[in-house]
This record gives sequence, structure tokens and C-alpha cells, in this order.
Amino acid sequence: MKREAKLLLAKASDSLVLAIEIFNRPHDRGRVSSTLIQLDHGFEMLMKAAILHRGGRIREKRAKETIGFDACVRRSLSDGKIRYLTEEQALVLQTLNGLRDAAQHHLLDISEGQLYVHVQSGVTLFRDLLKNVFDQDFAGELPARVLPVSTAPPTDLATLFESEVAEIKKLLKPGRRRHVEALARLRPLAILDATIQGEKGQPSDGDLRRIGKEVLQGRAWEKVFRGAVAVEIAADGTGPSLSLRLSKKEGIPIQLVAEGTPGASVVAVKRVDELGFYSLGAKQLAEKVGLTMPKAVAVVDYLGLRDKAECYKEIKIGKAVFKRYSPRAIDEVKQALQHESADKIWAKRNGGGRKQ
Repeated sequence: MKREAKLLLAKASDSLVLAIEIFNRPHDRGRVSSTLIQLDHGFEMLMKAAILHRGGRIREKRAKETIGFDACVRRSLSDGKIRYLTEEQALVLQTLNGLRDAAQHHLLDISEGQLYVHVQSGVTLFRDLLKNVFDQDFAGELPARVLPVSTAPPTDLATLFESEVAEIKKLLKPGRRRHVEALARLRPLAILDATIQGEKGQPSDGDLRRIGKEVLQGRAWEKVFRGAVAVEIAADGTGPSLSLRLSKKEGIPIQLVAEGTPGASVVAVKRVDELGFYSLGAKQLAEKVGLTMPKAVAVVDYLGLRDKAECYKEIKIGKAVFKRYSPRAIDEVKQALQHESADKIWAKRNGGGRKQ
């Protein structure tokens, strides 16, 4: 590993340990802001180390300073030479960065449950990237005792939003005079919601007042936070092996937001034009992966890509049915071909084998 990458990785681990240590503090003075700032810093260092490790650059030509957080996410997600992030992982990073921004520059009142979800999902992501990019085990970098601890860890995003909205509604009741606290408590929910929809920046007081008005009127949280409805918490394991991931719900695509789009983050979860999302026919897919069409289809069937909504869909227009693939199918096929050749898969197909 390059020395600069090694030093950045060590710095990333230091910040992660500090974030967890501060999160587990028994007292609350400065705890939330410090936790988010250290976690955000840890991921920026980790991404820079990963980009260098994959042969990329963390400085633009003739620039004195290194690239920032958003540029790291975009480069780690869309640069084919170094890509190591998935769109869902980018969402986790964008959300953490938005929360850190609010905590560092203004007011953020985040519940214990929400903070735990973001910190634990951050630890899970750090562990995944450490393994996938550097082939290092998390246990080798951090003491086993270093884990975020919660007495009541939430594992359901819907329940979390419902309880938060109920508490905010109490603060907004006439006569309570706690609108400032209510808006600060709405802010982390609004940041998560906006980030998922690909919007960059902090919600304005006007935005928060509008959301608060809808909450006070009793509007369901699914109608108020339409972006958050598209994701869910996926938990597996317990104790030191607990993994918590923020993931999109089945069938809802994630798209890369064009660089330079005003006010936009790197990725967004949204329903898009289906022919735009499933933009490839079998012939185009075969050309993209460098195979003949029959062999490309053989790999598709071997991987079961036609059973994955994010890769394949049959779109009916009039009486015609079009079999379409998304760009995600290209990634899946190319990744599979690194482990097994198309010729072997073709031979298995002729023998009737198919991966389940």
C-alpha cells in the first residue's frame, strides 16, 4: 500500500474510534456534534485512502488542496477504474455528511435512536470498505470492545419516524412555545429525507416550518417524508458482529445525479422513466461487456439477473414486450467474469447448470 494511503487509513481508523468513544460517553455535553464530526472526518480519510489505493488521484491537476467529501463520494462511485462504493453506501455517506454539516454549522437535535442508526450503519460501512478495498479485517484495526452501545437500538425505520413525528407534534402544540426545539428536531429527519432524494444542502427554516405544519395537521409521515419511505434498515447479526445498513426497498432504483446539477448530491433514490432506467437491450448489454449476444444472455441466466428488479425488466408497450437491462447488469456481468469465464458459463448452460 502507498505510504500516503496507509497514513490516511490510520487517520480514518483514529477518527472512527474517537466517534465511537464519544458516542458511548455517559454524559451529553457536545456528544452529538463531536460524534458526527469525527465520523464524517473518518470517512473522508477512508475514501481518500481508498482512491489512492485504487490508483486514483485526490488532487485536481495543479490544485494545492485535496478534493472534498462530495468529490470523494462521486469519484469512488462513478470512476470505473477505482469504483468501490455502491449507490446505497453513497447514500449512507451523504446522509452522515449532511448531519455533520447541520451539527457543525447550526442546530441539530437528533434522537438517541436516530443517532445510533447512523453511527452503527457507519461502523458497518467502514468494516465493509476495509474488507473490500484493503482486504483488512475490522478486528485487526480496532479493539473488539469498540462498538456503539445502545440500550434500545431501533431496527425499523418506519417505527423510528413514527415515534419522532409524535414527539415533534407534542412540541408544536399551541401554547408550548417550543417551535425552535421542534424545528431542530425536524432537521435530521428532513436531512435524511432530502439526501435520499438527491438534494444537497440544509433545509431552510421555511422548509422546516412547512413540514412542521403538515405534522401538526396530522399528515402521515409517509406523505411528509416521501424520500425516507424508499429506504429501510437492514440488520443482521448481534453483538460485535452486528451489521446495520441503510438500503433501498426492492424495485426502487437509485440513480447517479449529473455532476454540476445545482443543489444536488451524488445519488438519489427515485422512480425514473423506466425506459431511461432499463436503457439496454440484450445486444447493447453484450457489446458493453464484450461478449456475443448468446454468451451474454447465458451469463445473465447463470447469475439470475432476470430475477433482479434493479437489473432487468420486461416493459410492455402496446402489444410488444421489450426485454430491457439496466446499467447495473453491466456491473454484475463484469464482476462475475472476473471469477469465471464466459466460455465456462456457456458450457455449463449447455449442460443445464444455473446458479441459484
